[in-house]
Amino acid sequence: MMKTRTEKDFLGEVQIPADATWGIHTARALENFPIPGSSVPSSLISAMAQVKKACALANQELGFLEAAKADAIITACEEFQVSAFKFQLSALQGGAGTSTNMMLNELIANKTGKDIHPIEDVNLHQSTNDVYPTAVKVAAIHGLRELAEKIESLQGAFQQLEKKFAHIPTLGKTEMVEAVPLTLGAEFGAYAEAFARDRWRTFKCEERLRVVNLGGTAVGTGLTAPRSYIFLVVEKLREVTGLGLSRGENLVDQTANADAFVEVSGIMKACATNLLKICGDLRLLHMNRKIKLPAVQAGSSIMPGKVNPVILESVMQIGIKVQANDFIVTECASRGSLQINEFMPLLASALLESMELLGAACGMLAKHAEGIEADEAECERQFNASVEIVTAFLPIVGYDRATELVEAFKKTDRTDFKNYLVEELGEDVVEKTLSSQNLMALGHRS
Repeated sequence: MMKTRTEKDFLGEVQIPADATWGIHTARALENFPIPGSSVPSSLISAMAQVKKACALANQELGFLEAAKADAIITACEEFQVSAFKFQLSALQGGAGTSTNMMLNELIANKTGKDIHPIEDVNLHQSTNDVYPTAVKVAAIHGLRELAEKIESLQGAFQQLEKKFAHIPTLGKTEMVEAVPLTLGAEFGAYAEAFARDRWRTFKCEERLRVVNLGGTAVGTGLTAPRSYIFLVVEKLREVTGLGLSRGENLVDQTANADAFVEVSGIMKACATNLLKICGDLRLLHMNRKIKLPAVQAGSSIMPGKVNPVILESVMQIGIKVQANDFIVTECASRGSLQINEFMPLLASALLESMELLGAACGMLAKHAEGIEADEAECERQFNASVEIVTAFLPIVGYDRATELVEAFKKTDRTDFKNYLVEELGEDVVEKTLSSQNLMALGHRS
């Protein structure tokens, strides 16, 4: 039979495996929330270990926690590895994150190997309601920084394509119909600019997460925590994390309201929106044979030789998931009640998942973009055949004359409109007007 140990709380006793690294609070949570799927993000657990270390440092410096206990807790926090634990607690837990907080308290206490109480010592002067949101912000800031780096690489990949395709004239399309000429490089330059905005927004929105409520305890009043601790603990957290964090001026507000997370999630949704739009465009350009996407895997179990744009499809699905997560974050933030947001666990899971998914998507797309090639011959054929290139000649011949040229060409059985224009207007005029430099000159010179 498995050896067990008995632990108790005010609800009664629970038998726990004798070698378990957690305690009764975690055991009850695992039993209460046997929910498959989403688990507490590992990045959040790691961030919470940093918060616990900061709290121990503050309590030690102020003499509220004896040196031996504080040193043991600090060491346990520093050595804490999420991967060392075989179970995962559901992110859909009730209790505003209390189960996760208590799990960390118990894991850290047991890891010390000393007579350290998970609540009296590890959780000293803390509440789930200030520890958990603070840990979410720490994890999210780290996530944003990693994501910004991935977006930077993606932006760079598309800037390279912008330069590579700058000399290739093509037809722009509006409402899925051929419109006016531009260059293929300009199309990819527009994508690079969109990613540049994503990078900037992602970098800047870190500011929204730097204000934390650590020290506010249950509802932001700091009840049960010494004033000296409240003023010191965020300073210690800055030292532990290396992040520019500050204590909120109104901790009741910071504890009760989660709108900052909604704002950050909106930035993630904007990035997802760009990924969806741009990947959709790349699929169309590939279908229209203007570009060639890298072939990465066989596309069909029945159609020999078929290759599908699977990377783009995967990135688009990530975009859809992130947009759905934004709704979850928004809904969770709006359903908080009075002095607490009891739906913070789901909010945290959705927000941190979005950052990880977007990072993966940006990495996949950047790598894929490196192999994108232009089909210059096909671009030239389509360009020369389109009557819409006549728009570039309006400053020279006017609208009525341009219309006459189009109508006259359509009465022939010819397919190369550019050559027809050469015959009508002269080669020098046509080549100069349709050069990539002229098409991208931002207006004509009168």
